[in-house]
Amino acid sequence: MDATTNADAAGIATLGGHLAQGLIGHEVLIERLLIGVLAGGHLLIEGAPGLAKTRAVKRLAEAMTGGFARIQCTPDLMPSDLTGTPVFRPQTGEFEFVPGPVFHNLVLVDEINRAPPKVQSALLEAMAEGQVTSGNQTMPLPDPFLVVATQNPIEHDGTFPLPEAQLDRFLMHVVLGLPDAGTERRILDLVEAEGQTVGTIPTRVTPEDVRAARKAAMAVHLSSPLRDYIVRLVTATRADPFAQDIDHPVSPRGSLALAAAAKARAFLKGRDFALPEDVAEVAPDALAHRIVMTWRAVAEGRNARMLIADVLETVEAL
Repeated sequence: MDATTNADAAGIATLGGHLAQGLIGHEVLIERLLIGVLAGGHLLIEGAPGLAKTRAVKRLAEAMTGGFARIQCTPDLMPSDLTGTPVFRPQTGEFEFVPGPVFHNLVLVDEINRAPPKVQSALLEAMAEGQVTSGNQTMPLPDPFLVVATQNPIEHDGTFPLPEAQLDRFLMHVVLGLPDAGTERRILDLVEAEGQTVGTIPTRVTPEDVRAARKAAMAVHLSSPLRDYIVRLVTATRADPFAQDIDHPVSPRGSLALAAAAKARAFLKGRDFALPEDVAEVAPDALAHRIVMTWRAVAEGRNARMLIADVLETVEAL
């Protein structure tokens, strides 16, 4: 990497370092958040309560100078609560649009599956098009713009499962598991220490730094054989023996997401070229949520992540 690229990597390393200081046992989540920043893709984080989902995004925001907003989803949330609304100004006799929380560089949408379908649709336009439409006005969102949504898998009352079209707009779907005893003890020690000391905020990364790092990450070389590997992985979900367990396979958007995520991971590893290991590492999080399994496969206890694991074992890298 040249000097400019190294400078871009240093800024991203600052983000990673700040995340690592406050998150124990979440190395994969940290990497996925940084990949989202570099690839310009939105993330969905799923996990039981208390797994530091919200904490992770807040720490990411602490190390960035761009605007940050948190939206707590509830069943009575309205689209205007997210996008903003026109307000009548008696002084001028006209309506003025007041932007909502989505008009920030980093937006945390907490418990997104508690938001009703109309809100999810409004968020879909923002995520997919980078803009918000209100009445006859269409307004661009800031650049960079990143949505990190969380959802709780153990509650079902008062929730609205995300439709497949919205799931497909997320670059990656990260699933968190419960920590082991050793990790949990380290978490306890960290929280105890934080209560006794004042934390320091690192040199903050600006939107300009993020845009430069994104440009460098997307310039990472993706060889022709590696592109063929990505296509073989995706198209394997459309052919037997895997297709018999799938109602809806991965679309071309999955190929684009997998390529972008692999490039970003290679950049994080200090390389200007991607390797098959980069593709294989991010494939489950980049592809599984784009698959709709058949009812028979679900009844047999199979899920999309199991299927992607089988695809990775079957499809040769190069």
